[in-house]
Amino acid sequence: MRLTQVAQRADDLDRAAAFYGTLLGSSPTALFDPPGLLFFDLDGVRLLLDRNAPSALLYLNVDDVRAAVGRLPEGTAVVSEPHVIFTHEDDTLGPAGHDEWQAFVKDSEGNTVGLVSFAPHV
Repeated sequence: MRLTQVAQRADDLDRAAAFYGTLLGSSPTALFDPPGLLFFDLDGVRLLLDRNAPSALLYLNVDDVRAAVGRLPEGTAVVSEPHVIFTHEDDTLGPAGHDEWQAFVKDSEGNTVGLVSFAPHV
């Protein structure tokens, strides 16, 4: 079994498309409006931005959390600055010998989004 789709609330699809396009470095894959559905592809998992969805806490894997936060649109609220939360001794939850970095930001629609990356432990 694998995850196929995750939905996130987005009141303004144009604003959400701009925010997530910048964050993900890609364009939306589909827009159906009405009824108000915007899709991005997350490596085979659909991210649905939907006017009628509840807010969800998404954790998105990015190449470098610090760089990802740095390229967010001006005025993006950073809830938690990039920081190391864990060093992986084995491969149970991440690559062994790597630090797991996380940051939390507010998206254009007010949802909290977690950003995650891994870097070799020094």
